[in-house]
Amino acid sequence: MSAEKSTSQDTKTPPRNTRQRRLIKQTLGEGRDFRTAQQLHAELVMAGEHASLATVYRVLNSLADNGEADTWRTPEGEMAYRRCLTIRHHHHLICRTCGRTVEISGGPAEKWAEAIAAEHGFTSPEHHVEIFGTCPDCTAQDPENT
Repeated sequence: MSAEKSTSQDTKTPPRNTRQRRLIKQTLGEGRDFRTAQQLHAELVMAGEHASLATVYRVLNSLADNGEADTWRTPEGEMAYRRCLTIRHHHHLICRTCGRTVEISGGPAEKWAEAIAAEHGFTSPEHHVEIFGTCPDCTAQDPENT
């Protein structure tokens, strides 16, 4: 089998733009931090909206698969999601306590990724960097978090 581009019959059908999908996407975009499916579902319920937890999971996974949402595995092992503020290449600084997220430019990480790839004979490197720490608010609440 060759490594040629897939034919039109191999392409994935885009997800239907249902009311629930639009609602979940909008709700996800209203927050800046990572949130779990359960948290988003609770927000929808509190707002009087109806979407099953299974639908929330399905839509979030679809958004992540399509590059419309970032994912982060919480310290408890649960997947959390967020809509990025920018579509250009960037990285994340994430609070390991509350999940607060700051988008940062790659700077030296970009050069490092290219150099390490070239050192090993790789071309066209891609990377995803997440830096974990404790945000100022969580540090102020519990100085032992540092």
